Order: sequence, then C-alpha cells, then structure tokens
Amino acid sequence: MTTVREYLTLFGRAFLQVSLVAANVVQIAKGQYVGMFVVGAAISYLWFGNARSAGRSELPGAAWVYAVGAGCGTVAGAVLSRCL
Repeated sequence: MTTVREYLTLFGRAFLQVSLVAANVVQIAKGQYVGMFVVGAAISYLWFGNARSAGRSELPGAAWVYAVGAGCGTVAGAVLSRCL
C-alpha cells in the first residue's frame, strides 16, 4: 500500500535537487565560489541518494510525481536565484 509520505518524499527529492541546480547556476554565473562549492556538494549528495532510489520506484505514477516536483523546483530555483 502506497502512502502520501512516499509520494511527498519523491516529489521533495526532485524539487530540492532542481532548486539547488538552478541556484547553483546563478552562483556560478556570479562567481560566488563558496556558494558554488557548498551547493554543488549538496546537489551531489542528494543526487547520490536519488540515483539509488528514484529510478526504481514502483509507486503508481512515480515518474509524474518526480517530474512535477522537478518542474516546481525549477520555478522555486528561479525565484531563489533572484535573492542571490
């Protein structure tokens, strides 16, 4: 039986990863070296966990949940980048 928590976890992973990538692109463009390093490391840490689990999810509609999380993360990253 699937739970809402499993879907929220999947959504959250995609959201966080893409938000961090969008913010990191801005940091790279602005030459913010400390931010680049910290966020780049966070992206890789999160990606390592995602690579082992997201692609193997057997939740119904998992790919769509992940995709929507990534889309929302893109928008959040764009908003966050305005603050950097």
